[in-house]
Amino acid sequence: MYRRLFYLMLAFVAVVYTIQACNSSASQVVEEQIPDKVSYNFHVRPILSDKCFTCHGPDANKREAGLRLDIAEEAYKALKENPSAHALVPFKPEASEVFLRISSTDSALMMPPKSSNLKLTAHEISMIEKWIRQGAKYERHWAFNPPKAPAIPKVKTEDWAKNEIDHFILEKLEQKGVKPNAEADKERLLKRLSLDLTGLPPGIDVMDKFLADGSSNAYAKVVESLLQSPAYGEKMALHWLDVSRYADSHGYQDDNYRSQWPWRDWVIHAFNKNIPYDQFITWQLAGDLMPDATKEQLLATGFNRNHKITEEGGVIDEEYRVEYVTDRTNAFGKALLGVTLECAHCHDHKYDPFSQKEYYQVFAFFNNVKEVGLEATVGGPETYAKKPLMEISNEDVKKILSFVNKQDTSRLIVSVMGDRDTLRKTYILNRGVYDAHGTEVEAGTPKSVLPFGKQYAKNRLGLSKWLFDKQNPLTSRVFVNQVWQEFFGRGLVKTSGDFGMQGELPSHPELLDWLAVDFMNHGWNIKRLVKQIVSSATYRQSAVVSAEKLRTDPENILLARAPRYRIPAESVRDVVLASSGLLVKTIGGPSVKPYQPGGLWEAATSGRGILANYKQDHGQSLYRRGMYTFIKRTVPPPTMAIFDASNRDQCEVKRLNTNTPLQALVMLNDPTVLEASRVLAAKLLQENTAVEAKVIKAFRLIVCRNPNEKEIKLLSSYYTDQLKVFAQKSKAEKVLAVGEYPIPEKINKSNLAAMMGVMTTIYNLEETITKT
Repeated sequence: MYRRLFYLMLAFVAVVYTIQACNSSASQVVEEQIPDKVSYNFHVRPILSDKCFTCHGPDANKREAGLRLDIAEEAYKALKENPSAHALVPFKPEASEVFLRISSTDSALMMPPKSSNLKLTAHEISMIEKWIRQGAKYERHWAFNPPKAPAIPKVKTEDWAKNEIDHFILEKLEQKGVKPNAEADKERLLKRLSLDLTGLPPGIDVMDKFLADGSSNAYAKVVESLLQSPAYGEKMALHWLDVSRYADSHGYQDDNYRSQWPWRDWVIHAFNKNIPYDQFITWQLAGDLMPDATKEQLLATGFNRNHKITEEGGVIDEEYRVEYVTDRTNAFGKALLGVTLECAHCHDHKYDPFSQKEYYQVFAFFNNVKEVGLEATVGGPETYAKKPLMEISNEDVKKILSFVNKQDTSRLIVSVMGDRDTLRKTYILNRGVYDAHGTEVEAGTPKSVLPFGKQYAKNRLGLSKWLFDKQNPLTSRVFVNQVWQEFFGRGLVKTSGDFGMQGELPSHPELLDWLAVDFMNHGWNIKRLVKQIVSSATYRQSAVVSAEKLRTDPENILLARAPRYRIPAESVRDVVLASSGLLVKTIGGPSVKPYQPGGLWEAATSGRGILANYKQDHGQSLYRRGMYTFIKRTVPPPTMAIFDASNRDQCEVKRLNTNTPLQALVMLNDPTVLEASRVLAAKLLQENTAVEAKVIKAFRLIVCRNPNEKEIKLLSSYYTDQLKVFAQKSKAEKVLAVGEYPIPEKINKSNLAAMMGVMTTIYNLEETITKT
């Protein structure tokens, strides 16, 4: 008994010591220093935005005591309730009510009040005190100032840098006394690059060629080759499908089929053709308004018809028409401006300088479409697109729309944009209610971003010209940040959909501005931007993380190493299919319905339309890339949803990246993974090589590197063990009965089942579906 008590006490002491040690080390890491020069944008505004702007910010309806702290002139004024006092007195914190209230311990005076459950830390109070003492100077929000190209920083270890990007990254690393990682080994670097540029693993021939190439430009050659691959357009399009909420069904309760896939074919074509970003967006916003608009430009406007559309009888027509216009307005704000414009739908924005009036001025640009809320209830092929629509003929596909993968002669219609002949009036909608008309407004844009000049027509084409005015502070920054996010897993601004007051500050503001200006100055060239990023030493670093770097920079904000995270849902499928040889590389065409658990669609259907039941495809359609998997909005593909794919309900600029047991269960049990394991195993068994050679080849195909001796030995011995498990042919046949791809007639079933187990094991390695 005494011995047990002794051990319990010992364990308790150890736990207490560990906690204290952790707290001690943590406090050393996060010990916050007040900077010599306090910046309103980078130090003070985030505090005010979090703790004060709810009651003392842009929203007039929620403003308390008539005090507004987000505008200098208002903050310097005498207080309404006490004209002898001022919220802020530059250089005098002791005379500034803001400082006196936030530092007070009197619950009747302290701000924020106790009832708000908000409280400033001692560090935040000291920061505001020092800012007031230095003059309480306000600055325009950083994201609303047009970007200016800063000088390229000078660094000590110039030989590490490959291009300008690295100078900005290295400058901050040197300031923090952190060394960047060495370049990744060639195998891991090639896998990373191939997945990032094409979404596919490199083939063995590509790996061998790159490993054998000892020239100084070996990496540059493979970058160029991957950029020219047709798969590049597919990979780049994937993010844009999330942004544009592309799906294969209309949404809402009936959720019947829509034939919008030719627009997806155009997006892939646009990225492969490297259409400049300004043109890429202008066609999508206003292709129908272009002088002598072509069918390709008209098809591009499908971007603004990807939203949900109801087919439910009995709905109020105007309510849903307003819903469609609202969706376009919100998507415009989030996708192209990187701001939460939707927060001004019902009232003035609580944090950003966007009034409700300005929201409906932007709304007015999208309010003149020749559409109705309910065009038709669930029906036949004539309901697969909604007016305005375009028809794509076989003749079109032979000529101007050659990139559309039309597979038969049936009628093909796509929802596109088209305005009415007369202007529809736009009103502020009180509380955002569709029929609560307030003041009438004209088309316009938020003045805090860039006033809408008289030189622009008050239509979507004028809006696009405003968007690409070089004085617009957001357009280039937002897209550059989204592209950076695609390669590093995190944008230079972490909140890629919110560059406003509540968004995170950029980790490397000078780099963001340099990239934004460089992007504009070089014709909005997307491939050039991508090439700059992947050519940098920053991108080419090893992903190995030391204990010290993990402790001091767990989120890798400084970029002293390459990021390490799971690849997107669609790429998980693509890696499995490509490595097994099953992948059908056809580009474009209608979406496909691969293997899926039974009963899912049937359990969530109104019973109307052709999507009431899931009818699985067969043949080559089972082996298409993940991006072509059919997306029914009310029941999105379950496997991809488990791996965080968007359900495409609304504009999404950044996916979640979770790690759950369900993902492991998918890799262990999904028919696609098991079938791929069987097919690859059969191919290897038909080769006249030793077991070790088969293991090495499979490992290279799936993981994209040579296995080490330990891995070869483990997998080879596992094959031997599995041979014993499947000695009985009946056991083997039961395991092999997955998927529709035929089993070679003369193959040994026991050997095949054993080798299939080895393949499944390799597919289930974390490294297989992780970018390292």
